[in-house]
Amino acid sequence: MIKTSANPAIDTVIKLVAVAVGMFAFVFVVMVPLYDVLCDALGINGKTSSEAYTSVQAQVDESRTVTIQFMATNNEGMPWEFGPSVTAMKVHPGAVNDTVFLARNPLPGAMIAQAVPSVSPARAAEYFHKTECFCFNQQPLDGESATEMPLQFIVDQDLPRDIRTITLSYTIFDVTDMAGGVAAR
Repeated sequence: MIKTSANPAIDTVIKLVAVAVGMFAFVFVVMVPLYDVLCDALGINGKTSSEAYTSVQAQVDESRTVTIQFMATNNEGMPWEFGPSVTAMKVHPGAVNDTVFLARNPLPGAMIAQAVPSVSPARAAEYFHKTECFCFNQQPLDGESATEMPLQFIVDQDLPRDIRTITLSYTIFDVTDMAGGVAAR
């Protein structure tokens, strides 16, 4: 038999706190792994490495081309103008490729941003290697100024032949408050 206290309000508060803690634990223990499994199964939200790719010199596969599409999205509340300088390019697997994304901070104050990449289809993510990327580090930008953010990448020559188009999408977030203020440039 469950022992209850003399005050039913205390029992209710204890139950509500237990439910809230249980819901919080459920989100992190169950939902995050379930989300990852669901994304893998549906082929969405392809994750790329957050570190620079280093490899031995690869042979360029001149016999085929892969179309790389570039997309950019601002997270809610991010005021920057952000986007790719080109929306698509054709590349040969194994070749080193360069492009830039453009960012402009229209506000008078300096801000810090962090870009998070995603590759689609998800199974192409393991074959898309960034050797240099603005997404590896936070990007400070003075108020009312613009910058070019470089991206260098290689599409692995082992990319399955049925994948002819890869979409690289970045979502940019305002991390000024989390970065502890604006870093000196």
